[in-house]
Amino acid sequence: MRTIKFLLQKEFRQILRNKTIRMMIFAMPVAQLLVIPLAADYEVKNINLAVVDHDRSPLTQKLITDITASDYFRLTSYSSSFDEAFQLIKQDEADLILEIPAGFERNLIRESSEKLFLASNAINGVKAGLGTAYLGSIIRRFNEKIRIQLMQSERSNQQPEIDIRSSNWFNPNMNYHVFMVPGILAILVTMVGGFLSALNIVKEKEVGTMEQINVTPIKKHHFIIGKLIPFWVLGNVIFTIGLLIAWLAYGIVPAGNLLVLYSCIAVYLLALLGFGLLISTFCETQQQAMLVMFFFMMIFILMGGLYTSIESMPEWAQVITWFNPARYLIEVMRMVILKGSGFRDILPHLIKLSVFTVVLNSWAILNYRKTS
Repeated sequence: MRTIKFLLQKEFRQILRNKTIRMMIFAMPVAQLLVIPLAADYEVKNINLAVVDHDRSPLTQKLITDITASDYFRLTSYSSSFDEAFQLIKQDEADLILEIPAGFERNLIRESSEKLFLASNAINGVKAGLGTAYLGSIIRRFNEKIRIQLMQSERSNQQPEIDIRSSNWFNPNMNYHVFMVPGILAILVTMVGGFLSALNIVKEKEVGTMEQINVTPIKKHHFIIGKLIPFWVLGNVIFTIGLLIAWLAYGIVPAGNLLVLYSCIAVYLLALLGFGLLISTFCETQQQAMLVMFFFMMIFILMGGLYTSIESMPEWAQVITWFNPARYLIEVMRMVILKGSGFRDILPHLIKLSVFTVVLNSWAILNYRKTS
């Protein structure tokens, strides 16, 4: 115990003396939780729309007014020539073209049907897909409104009506920030804990203190524990700061028990720090450790379910996510913070993270070469 106490004192002193680490404790949570949720937004707005109106009737004017009244579309061209609008797409000045045929109002009133033509610039597939979906939704609502206006009151009373009411659970307003912030908080803990632990042992090698430690009677598992605990404490501090920022900036308060949340973070940090220490035992320089950890961090972030739903990935990619510990933390964060899940709900994730903890830390201890 005296050996571990000595090692812990040494590590905490090194951490507190390091200005870069002190900055990371406060700067990274603020930057990631305030900037990324505002910038990385799936909602697409200000879509440039070119309208080709061959009818130019009062009804088409109402349709265009409904479209431009939303926050999603910006009318960049209103003409009667499709070729003119298509040139705007070529010049990246328009994202969508809505072509309204001649006789639109007449056919809609007399025949109760009419077709519209929609063309999109699909270079940006996400923007084209969402823009088309938004525009289609507005047109459907416009169609329903016109049908109600054109129906005879006695016929409309005879027709059966279906009243549909929806309820959104866990995120009633479907706020994108509420969905993203718990996942970003998980990635924040992953990045800080992963990079710092990966550089730790390598730094000892570069400055030459590793050779001095190797000739001491310190056991390998004592050395790894002494390296692991300080960054485990640091990870919990950063996570706490992140929770405070989520509350102050976005009003997000965990619906579940904080004890459940911190229990999962405690186990996850042990697994992550073990992985970082394992990488540092393989590398000889901090540059090597940074490059290797950066490679794994990209996998953790992109295949952790933060930006892309795991269920939407190909089957081979879903298999790879089984070995991604960040995936389980992101799921737990959303379960506890948004749904209020308890220990019973997150138990399968805790078991998997515990397996990661045992395997990675045992591997790090075995791979650490100490000469006595």
